[in-house]
Amino acid sequence: MTTTDKRSVQILTSLLAAHGITDAVVSPGTRNVPIVMSLKRCPSITTHCVIDERSAAFIALGIADISARPVALVCTSGTALLNYAPAVAEAYYRHIPLIVISADRPAEWIDQDDSQTLRQPGALANFTKATFNIAYDSPTDTQQWYINRRINDAILCAMSGARGPVHINISLDEPLNGTIDTCRAITPDNARRISLTEPTPRLSADDALKLAEELSGRRVMVIVGFHAPDTRLNEALKLWSDIPGVVIMHEAQSNLRHSSFIDNIDGTLSRLPASTDAPEEALRPDIIITMGGSLVSRMIKRHLRRYRDSDTEHWSIGLHDHAIDCFKGLLTRRIAVDEAAFAADVFKHITPGQATPQAALFDELYSNTSALAHREAYAMAQSAPWSDFVAFSMIAASVPADCNVQVSNGTAIRYMQLFTTDGMRRIDCNRGVSGIDGCTSTAIGASLAHTAGSTLLITGDMSAQYDLGALASTLLTPRLKIIVINNGGGGIFRYIPSTRDLPERESLLSGNVNLPLEHLAEAFDFAYYKATDRPSLITALDDMYSQSARPAILEVVTPPDISTDILDAYFSAQ
Repeated sequence: MTTTDKRSVQILTSLLAAHGITDAVVSPGTRNVPIVMSLKRCPSITTHCVIDERSAAFIALGIADISARPVALVCTSGTALLNYAPAVAEAYYRHIPLIVISADRPAEWIDQDDSQTLRQPGALANFTKATFNIAYDSPTDTQQWYINRRINDAILCAMSGARGPVHINISLDEPLNGTIDTCRAITPDNARRISLTEPTPRLSADDALKLAEELSGRRVMVIVGFHAPDTRLNEALKLWSDIPGVVIMHEAQSNLRHSSFIDNIDGTLSRLPASTDAPEEALRPDIIITMGGSLVSRMIKRHLRRYRDSDTEHWSIGLHDHAIDCFKGLLTRRIAVDEAAFAADVFKHITPGQATPQAALFDELYSNTSALAHREAYAMAQSAPWSDFVAFSMIAASVPADCNVQVSNGTAIRYMQLFTTDGMRRIDCNRGVSGIDGCTSTAIGASLAHTAGSTLLITGDMSAQYDLGALASTLLTPRLKIIVINNGGGGIFRYIPSTRDLPERESLLSGNVNLPLEHLAEAFDFAYYKATDRPSLITALDDMYSQSARPAILEVVTPPDISTDILDAYFSAQ
């Protein structure tokens, strides 16, 4: 068998395979030829080639997120590495493990006006857990031992604690295309693998008992942001929801499912003042418990920040490496344990008993108002004219049971928070940094990892235009379905108070969308569907979901001004 003559590359590939990494997303380039060759010749690693490094990185993000396994991401030297930054930053804040591997020129050629060179070590340092620089491509025995240890460290770093991306930078000398004959295939058995036994951080019985005692009889609000599906957490929080005075709030991408949970946070909060004659104090939680990642809802942040001068406490649960005080001064306790273990361990020591009048009223106010918000959302979706609100309500109700959903940022994810998602298998959104870049590429990666059903991307027209290059990918499968809400671009800017009345809104913020989707679909061999009203959307959704020969795009055209007015009317309902 032939393989590259770069020993450091062989060590790298063997260790990736030994640690169970089965996917590598690579972009072509002259400097990374030995790495790409080595990965391609490893039988246990599937290589996916993507020309555009920015798109490649988001595709790797999607694969890693859905598969819950690290993905190798390989580029050539120079600016290629910098194109990874948006997706790597997203992975860092969503705790998704990516093994970023960049080929580099030898150190003596950096800053010497030679081609395709820049200072690569540390280029992604702000958004990776660690950087590992490998300076030898044909190392001595001692250097091979060192490289083996460093690459083991890099992979274990990505996979342990609060998971996240790491950067391995390998300097490669000329020649880059030479091969040698060897009888040793590149396999997981070729390299010394260092394993890590990492116990699940959890509370001692004494700590669990003390925390349960502090919660007893209190008004408790549990809020869960984005989170991978976790049956253990879901089941534990179901038990919590039966405790008098405990309110469970979660966002769509938390992937929690239960009828007693409040899944329409903004709809609920917008109705609280009108739904009760109770005093403001009745709405104040004594203890806020947060789990998962960042929150889409600005309303919940604004609602809770009002209590910063009160006795309200905020407990942050999870393996974070810094304090997350998103309610601006309420944080009183960090509990660095597995979230599901926390919920299960503390519940064992909670004695529900009889609710205090204050706790019972707190629970009743939020639960009843959530039910009211759902009823009014359904009623508005039935009676309102054709608009984003109507379209999203129909789309949310249409998703097949075996379908994973990806949602772009902007108004798309905010609309999805208004309608029930209990019947959906899984929902994800790039909420680590909340950018609109790479949403389509992420969905492509997610569709590669989810083979048991389809992957549906629900995206806005601006997000779709931003990532048009993804449509040229050779990794598209018929399992990928894309719904583009074409509402004239940037609907969020027409809604939020800070921009809705700006005279420059359409020319600089909301407009400037050039998205000929029908022609793009034809060019990239997508099945194309279009909806402009309720009846055509019903038909188009059925046709899109039944399409099995090609990936599909459904363009949903809605009137921008009417859509803004209806959304405003829903939140202004008193």
